[in-house]
Amino acid sequence: MKFTKIVQPVLLTTSIFFSLFTNVQAKVLTEEGFSQYVADLKEEAIAQGFSKDLVEASFTKVKFHKRAVQADRKQPEKVETLDTYLPKRVPSWKVKKARVLYKKHQTILTDIGNQYNVQPRFIVALWGLETNFGKFTGSYNVVSALSTLAYEGRRETFFKKQLWAALTILAQGHIGIEDMKGSWAGAMGQNQFMPTSFLAYAVDGDGDGKKDIWQNQVDIFASMANYLQKEGWDDELTWGRQVKLPHNFDISLAIPKNTGSRKNWLKAWSNTEKTLAQWQALGIRRADGTNLPNVDIKAALVFPDDEKGRAYLAYDNYKSLMHWNLSYYFVSSVGHLSDRIKFPPIN
Repeated sequence: MKFTKIVQPVLLTTSIFFSLFTNVQAKVLTEEGFSQYVADLKEEAIAQGFSKDLVEASFTKVKFHKRAVQADRKQPEKVETLDTYLPKRVPSWKVKKARVLYKKHQTILTDIGNQYNVQPRFIVALWGLETNFGKFTGSYNVVSALSTLAYEGRRETFFKKQLWAALTILAQGHIGIEDMKGSWAGAMGQNQFMPTSFLAYAVDGDGDGKKDIWQNQVDIFASMANYLQKEGWDDELTWGRQVKLPHNFDISLAIPKNTGSRKNWLKAWSNTEKTLAQWQALGIRRADGTNLPNVDIKAALVFPDDEKGRAYLAYDNYKSLMHWNLSYYFVSSVGHLSDRIKFPPIN
C-alpha cells in the first residue's frame, strides 16, 4: 500500500499516522554519514543471518535518495474533502479503463475470486487506485529507499524492519535486486505492498515458484485477494453504502471522527455497529430516500468528512479495506470504483 499525500479530516493515512512519531529534531544528513550508516546496516544484516554474498549484492548500488527524505518530510500537503477527492481519484476515464481491464482479465479474476472468496471488482479497483493498473509502480531501488529513510532516523525501527523483510524477499529468490523497484517509501509492485506485507500476503498464483507482484498478473491479483481474505473479507457482502440521515440525527451514534489509532477505531466500530433494521428504525435511509435492505447484517456509521458531509453505512468488508489503508477517503474511492465496475453489468 502506498503512502498518500492527502490530509483527511478524519482518520490517519499510513503516512500521516507515521508522522505522529516525527517530533524529533531532524538530524543533519550527509553522503558520508549515509555511507557509514550503510556499512553498519550491512554488518547488522549479516549478524541477523543474511549471507554476506546476499548483503553485498543487495547494497552494491545503494545510494542516498534525498528526494525520498523530502517526500517523507513534506507529508501531508493538501486539504481535501470527499466531494473534491472522489472525482479526481475515480474519474470517468479510470472507470472505463477498469471495466475494459476487468473484461480482459475476467477468466483469471473469476478463478482467483472463487479461490479466495473475494469479488473480482474489488481486486481491479485496488489495482487501479494503487498504481493506475500497474502503470505507476515507482522507480526507486527498494533497498536504497528503505536504507535512506532508516538513516533519516525519525522512523528508523519501522524502515529497518522493512529493509530486513526486503532482504528476505531477495534471499527467497522472488525478484532480483535490479528489478526490486518501488515507491520512495519502499512500497512495491502493482499492488504497492510494503516488504512486510509482501511476506504476509503475497502468493505464487501460477505455481512457478516465485511471488512476482511486479510483472506476473496472476500473482498480482492473487496476492491482493489473499490480503483481503486474510483480513476477514466476506464475498457475500459489499463494502458499504452512502446513506441519508434524518433531521436532528444523533451523530454520537457514528464512529468518532478522530480515534487516534487502528485499535481504537476498531473498538469504536464494535461499540457503535447496529443491524440494518436498527439503523432503519433510527431514520437512516438509502441515499435516494428508500428503505435500507431488509437483510440481517450489521453496519457502522462513518462520516469521511463531518456530519454535514457524506454519510456511509459500512459493512465488515470496510474493515478489511481500512486494514489495507487506514483512510476513509481511500476506502471510499475503492468502493465507488468497484461499484462502477459492477454496474452496469459487464457482458
